[in-house]
Amino acid sequence: MANLFGGLMGNYSEVTIPELMNQYGAYLMPQEEIRMGFKLIRDAFIITDDRLILIDHQGVTGKKTRVASIHLSSIYEVTMETGGTGFDDCEVTLHYITSPYHKSNNLQTAFYKFEFGKKFNVQPLYTALVSISNDNYKRLNS
Repeated sequence: MANLFGGLMGNYSEVTIPELMNQYGAYLMPQEEIRMGFKLIRDAFIITDDRLILIDHQGVTGKKTRVASIHLSSIYEVTMETGGTGFDDCEVTLHYITSPYHKSNNLQTAFYKFEFGKKFNVQPLYTALVSISNDNYKRLNS
């Protein structure tokens, strides 16, 4: 019931890897492995060893699906906000490069925000993503 309420509020909850493989394994590239994943009522995001997969079920029935990827090598900044009192939620925001060439004069960027329930411990997710962004920052600026 708590996951349903969190989903209705627009918050992600963690899902087991076997459940993710069963439901979204068809979206994986050969040899790609799921590291962790989270789900709303219909939508999900999955972190693999190479990319972050965003799954957006659209329409009334949810049969129409949009799948997008953010390559982990393009993430350059991660911010975290923990939940406060009241209805404040936890948030993790990724800033990433959308240009095909990461070292160019016309760099294009975007961001994506994930919201979790205020009792969800976002720190392990933040730590994993900020480690990736730190490695990318060093690589891009060397």
